[in-house]
Amino acid sequence: MTACRPKRGLAGLAGLLLLLVLALAPVPGTVALAQQPTQGLTADWEAVASRAETTLDNERVASRTLETLRKEIADWRKRLTEEQNASSARIEILKSQIAALGPPPGEGQTESADITARRNSLNAQLAELQAPSLAAVEALSRAEAIIQEIDRRLRERQADALLKLSPSPLNPINWPAGVAVLTQGMKTLGQEVGQSWADPARRTDLRNNLPLILLFLVMAGLLVWKGPRFMERLSRRLQAVSIRARDVLAAVVSLGQIVVPVFGAFFLVVALVYSGMMGPRLSAFVGALPNAAFAFFSALWLGSWLFPTEAAGGRERAGLRLTDRPAEGRFLAAMIGLVAAAEVFRQAFITDVRPPLSLAAQSVWAAPLVILVSVFVFRLGVLLRGGARGASGAGEEVLFRNRLIRLIGTGAAVLAVVAPLLAVIGYVAAANAIIWPTVHSLGLIGLIILLQRFGTDIYLIVTRGDESARDELLPVLWGFALSLASLPVFALIWGARDTDIAEVWAKFVAGVSIGGVRVSPAAFLAFAVIFAAGYAATRLLQGALKSSILPRTKIEKGAQNAISAGVGYLGIVLAAIVAVNAAGIDLSSLAIVIGALSVGIGLGLQNIVSNFVSGIILLVERPISEGDMIEVGGKIGIVRAISVRSTRIETFDRTDVIVPNGDLVSGVVTNWTRSNMNGRLVQQFTVAHGSDTRKVQAILQEAADAQPLAMMDPPPNVGFIGYSPDGLIFEVRIILADLNLKGDLQTSLLHDVLERFAAAGIELPARPGLAAEAAAVPRRPKAAARRPPPKADPRQVMNDPDEGIDPDRR
Repeated sequence: MTACRPKRGLAGLAGLLLLLVLALAPVPGTVALAQQPTQGLTADWEAVASRAETTLDNERVASRTLETLRKEIADWRKRLTEEQNASSARIEILKSQIAALGPPPGEGQTESADITARRNSLNAQLAELQAPSLAAVEALSRAEAIIQEIDRRLRERQADALLKLSPSPLNPINWPAGVAVLTQGMKTLGQEVGQSWADPARRTDLRNNLPLILLFLVMAGLLVWKGPRFMERLSRRLQAVSIRARDVLAAVVSLGQIVVPVFGAFFLVVALVYSGMMGPRLSAFVGALPNAAFAFFSALWLGSWLFPTEAAGGRERAGLRLTDRPAEGRFLAAMIGLVAAAEVFRQAFITDVRPPLSLAAQSVWAAPLVILVSVFVFRLGVLLRGGARGASGAGEEVLFRNRLIRLIGTGAAVLAVVAPLLAVIGYVAAANAIIWPTVHSLGLIGLIILLQRFGTDIYLIVTRGDESARDELLPVLWGFALSLASLPVFALIWGARDTDIAEVWAKFVAGVSIGGVRVSPAAFLAFAVIFAAGYAATRLLQGALKSSILPRTKIEKGAQNAISAGVGYLGIVLAAIVAVNAAGIDLSSLAIVIGALSVGIGLGLQNIVSNFVSGIILLVERPISEGDMIEVGGKIGIVRAISVRSTRIETFDRTDVIVPNGDLVSGVVTNWTRSNMNGRLVQQFTVAHGSDTRKVQAILQEAADAQPLAMMDPPPNVGFIGYSPDGLIFEVRIILADLNLKGDLQTSLLHDVLERFAAAGIELPARPGLAAEAAAVPRRPKAAARRPPPKADPRQVMNDPDEGIDPDRR
């Protein structure tokens, strides 16, 4: 028994190893089992695609059916896209494994049998995994073709409907058809009410619900009649309050001018429904009341804010002045809203008419409202054009907003002329497709203007800024974002289908392929976020180095700045590399393009690249540092900042000179304070001929030695360097510890020397021409008083070559 235990242990260990191998080894048929859902998906897709193609073969299929079919195919396209990308990670792993084995042997070459077997196994797995992906690609192309065909057919039908020619509404022959629609419709409404009243059960319900009906009617009357005026007065009172948020609060409260009457219209509908006296046609007509109320009161609200009067709280002071005739603008907005409400009722009145309206009746019913609203829109466009032209013609700056408003007014006026012309010709559908989207677009533009202003008001409240802050970056970006967000709404207004918007958005999210590299908004956003985080971390590290770490070391100031700048550039490069890799942007396909661009950039930006390289050399070699006093190109000043492109030097008259780094590397630069702050003052003095040269030299030596700013090692030196027709020339050389004090030392030395010369009777040379002037003037008979020593002529004091520099600035 004891001898058998090791055998059992070995057998158990062998069994465990066998199970482990079976668990890790790829089992034949596993991929095939995984493909069964894919095969079922493909079979279902084949059935759906065949049914869709059969439907498309029918040219008379309804548009609603096509819309439903398109939505179904779009859902399948999404599923197929997910199926195509399902095994992408595993496929990439297999490809990397195959690449790790090296290239397959060429003709006449051999490789290890194990490597060949492994390569064949990996290739087989790759082919099995790629099979469903390839099938999904084929199915995707088929789905795209079906969707494109549906979109093409729907667009053709839409275009045919717009270009359909109806009988002209100006032809009196067609008028009876329109009158018949009106009389027949009124008769139908009367019949519905009569039939309902004839029903005893409905009369009983009416009597039972009468108190509730009266309550709803009273509420509707108060909300519709009194509500807008009350909300407008409340809004004006809020604007008169002296608080920063008064405009925003007034705008929020003023929305009650829309909400309150719409609720009143809703209560009116509820009251009529509770009466039980309505049939299908009357229900459709009454159900349009809230929409009509919204159209009318929205136009009133927009007009009150876009065209404020003097009594509106001074809103024009915020830059919201579109015209010099605001009362006319408010009237036109109200009239456009009233006609729009009438259009809502017209659409409801002709809904579900049996039999359908004839073309003549449709033309007669639609054309009057088109012509009427076109008149008001045309007048509004002219008003906007005149207001924008007046703003620029009065000598004010021509702003982009004024030009844009002028363009909007011109477009509205032109469309308001085209629409009624098409209507009277007979293209009533085209006229409706032009004028009503124009009205809705004008309303949306007005809403964007107000939202931009209210957002800017909130920004001013948060930042506590004044009116000048309206032109700052964030308010401008807010307006730009509103404009971009409104583009899909404009597209829907002008006839685009929601599926068209969804298709454009899907392509936008998928991105575009540039040189084999797909750039999508998601990848760009990931790149921007990661790069911004890396850039912020780099700036934080730079700040820590400058303020906390490097000042506590023994590294000199210039080296500290070089280290900080180098860390900044390195951090930005690393942040860009990490952001590109994290965003999944493969730039290998753009290598040729980048190479070509680099050649062009190198040729066009030689100076900039040269300055950039020179800046790096300056930061590494540090021939100059911040705080050094240098001379370059005839300019002397203090180095204040060194960047990769240029160096900023502050001269002694407090002006900044920007010197390209290339000039500092390739040119001659004098660094006065490279090793230390020591400097030398060279000052020349000229005395009159006949002066005792030994005595003059001694006096100058005493004056130089007495200067507190002079260094004693080496001591000041005085030399007799020559003579000229004007006098004898001496030169004083003094070494000082701080070159910045050169001007103070020069001033002190000049004062001291002149005082010592006056006390010792040393004369300075006379001004040229002074002897001739003295000979021409008659002498006084008595000249007993001793002539005082002549005063020093500043022009006879010879300084060193940099005497033109302000001494106080040295």
